Amino acid sequence: MAKNYYEILGVDKTASKDEIKKAFRKLAHKYHPDKKDGDADKFKEINEAYTVLSDDQKRQQYDTFGQSFAGGQGGGFTGNWEDIMRQSGFDFSGFTNQGGFSAEGFDLGDIFGEFFGGGRRSGRVKRGRDISIDIELSFEESIFGIEKAILLNKVSVCQTCEGSGAKKGTEMKTCETCNGRGTIRELKRSIFGSIEMTRACETCSGTGKTPKEKCPICAGLGVFKKEEEIKIKIPAGIEHGEMVKLAGAGEAIKGGASGDLYIKIHVKNHKIFRKAGNDLIMNLEIKLSDALLGAKIDVQTLDGLSTLDIPEGTSNGDILRIKGKGVPQGRSRGDILVNVKVIMPKKLSKSARESIQKLKEEGI
Repeated sequence: MAKNYYEILGVDKTASKDEIKKAFRKLAHKYHPDKKDGDADKFKEINEAYTVLSDDQKRQQYDTFGQSFAGGQGGGFTGNWEDIMRQSGFDFSGFTNQGGFSAEGFDLGDIFGEFFGGGRRSGRVKRGRDISIDIELSFEESIFGIEKAILLNKVSVCQTCEGSGAKKGTEMKTCETCNGRGTIRELKRSIFGSIEMTRACETCSGTGKTPKEKCPICAGLGVFKKEEEIKIKIPAGIEHGEMVKLAGAGEAIKGGASGDLYIKIHVKNHKIFRKAGNDLIMNLEIKLSDALLGAKIDVQTLDGLSTLDIPEGTSNGDILRIKGKGVPQGRSRGDILVNVKVIMPKKLSKSARESIQKLKEEGI
């Protein structure tokens, strides 16, 4: 059956882009392959669903045509043809080890793809390997966002030949293996007889051209492994454990698209603050006299010192607010919520004791 991307992400068909993004982040964190209980196949399925539903045009096409739309992963029908044929009363038992034909290891999707177009292999663009890394951020970097430059040792497009595989200044020639078609035709035996199948030419990687002289840097491959600097823009307010995806920043492959780079974020704890949505929470100890009489206290924030008004009669556990000093959100910011802790004196001077005794007598 075709995949239901909404069910994969656990959202309704009417879900907003923010709801889809939130669902993707939660599931990506849960099933990331680097986690102990991660699931690489599930992770790829989640990413596939998000890639479609987060793009307005692809989502509209998917809602109209289902997974067979042009922007889908399969490029055509992706169901299980054997199951469909069996449900239609077709018996495959007569085709096993009879007349020299065996159904074992035979991909019926390839066969039906030839008849109905867009089989699972036809039209599929080759992709380079995805890469997953971890980055540690300070608490301040996670709150305000930051651009980081990292070095990755990965397969990248050769800059000397710009991915062509040809020595600079030399020409390309027609591939002798596929005669410039970029594809190889093969005859395969099937339950319907011999069927002509098409696959990408491995010699020219589907381009139909090969270099007359190979690039000395990549040996004609168009790609090679090297150390490359990647700039990663971390958005403000990112959560611990969230993933950042850089499309096309994974490993390159000749004749295909580069894979993606997935960055898992680890945020260090702060000695004063903890994050709660767009607000920051902190504890503040004050003297009993300040709680009773009120005071103005300078409080350390992520932007520097801010003055906090302590109202008269503040109680232990009261929450005071410093506006606009929390987590950035668009053009606005959250607040700092100050949890007041009133320090009770362990010893009293004689005059302090007399003053408190007087307050007690007055019923205060």
